[in-house]
Amino acid sequence: MKIIIVGCGRVGYTLIEQLSKEGHDLTVIDRDEEKLARVSSSMDVFCINGNGTSHETQAEAGIKEADLLISVTDSDEINMLCCLIAKKVGNCQTIARVRKPEYDVEVSFLKEELGLSMAINPEMTAAAEMSRLIQYPSALEVETFVKGRVTLIKVAITDGSPLDGLVLKDIGKIASKRTLVCIVQRGNEVIIPDGNFTLMAGDAVSLILPVEESSSFFKKMKIKSSPIKSVMIAGGGTTSYYLARQLQKTGVDVKIIEEDRKRCEELSELLPQAMIVHGSCIDKSLLLSEGITQTDALAALTDLDEENIMLTLYAKRAANCKTMTKVDKINFKEVMDDLEMDTVVSVKAITAAYIIRYVRAMQNSYGSKVQTLHRICDERVEALEFRVRDNAKVVGKTLFELQLKKNLLVCCISRKGKIITPSGQDMLMPGDGVIVVTTNIGLDDIDDILE
Repeated sequence: MKIIIVGCGRVGYTLIEQLSKEGHDLTVIDRDEEKLARVSSSMDVFCINGNGTSHETQAEAGIKEADLLISVTDSDEINMLCCLIAKKVGNCQTIARVRKPEYDVEVSFLKEELGLSMAINPEMTAAAEMSRLIQYPSALEVETFVKGRVTLIKVAITDGSPLDGLVLKDIGKIASKRTLVCIVQRGNEVIIPDGNFTLMAGDAVSLILPVEESSSFFKKMKIKSSPIKSVMIAGGGTTSYYLARQLQKTGVDVKIIEEDRKRCEELSELLPQAMIVHGSCIDKSLLLSEGITQTDALAALTDLDEENIMLTLYAKRAANCKTMTKVDKINFKEVMDDLEMDTVVSVKAITAAYIIRYVRAMQNSYGSKVQTLHRICDERVEALEFRVRDNAKVVGKTLFELQLKKNLLVCCISRKGKIITPSGQDMLMPGDGVIVVTTNIGLDDIDDILE
């Protein structure tokens, strides 16, 4: 597809990088020549130095022939104006990054009036993911499918765990038969296992199961699942605000530490039930006096990745609490994997994943759309939810008969409200929702699971 991207910041660059790998014809608009030079030197894209709200600039970018315009500048107003001009001039589909809390309640109105195909709020989306994680204290990652009815949970296997030494075909002996291990991380290796695979202590495993069975699974596996009652948030930015707002709805006590006094006053008005502390997030004496050793969870969400990492490492030693760490600039995953951090959150990666899911759905002209897309295991694995169309090639044959791609697993089938953990004898039927986990990045149709 021909796609125009306005804005070449962290989110824009991540989008350009991933959409370029998927073979799209990309044109990038930005007013910063240095950012454009960085993009053009590393990727095969057409760059225009200019204002995305300019009709002439959009015309030069080929807006009349474009399928989609994505505006992800730092300004919500510029993003919406870019999309409005594109819709009027080119009649293409449009996606805008809209992040300010004051626009939160008006998103539906803005989408309708401006003709937006999607309005993505990165900070709110990241906060929602962290809020889900807090419901599962021992989980490293939590993703949901089938409108929240099925969950994909990543946990670490410790010494003495019932999963240590378990052959996967025997998992039904110690857990629900609807529990399926679909990904194993062993060191730097990512494995899509079969039934003969043996789990080991030290592995990080991703399991898919119905949401209502998750608590029972944690109990059977002797994994800590007591609810989190208190959360300390470092940094008072937009993501922190959204997270605090969501946590308070579930009765969690929230404490936010913010260095800027004016922002503290704003948060006090926005979040009257939260405790807002004016001070430095890396002031050890302040952290101790505010109870970091007693908190159940820490969310390190300052604007400095280095500060977030150091604060997380300190919290793990001082309190051994659950940690969530925002990292958007530092890109040394092989180093961070060796650090004692529970969950690393990247706002730019979350935003890119949501937009790419929409792009994949747009590509498919047959109606078998990507319903849900999650990139996990350092973005080396995709977990996708498809809807099976009437004339799909996968219909009418058992999974055993289908020639599936290597490193791909059909994990779950949703059929008329029923959740099915498939065996080789199950068939895919028209209308089914199908969850697939694979290291084959870039699937956009259910038939793409076939060799």
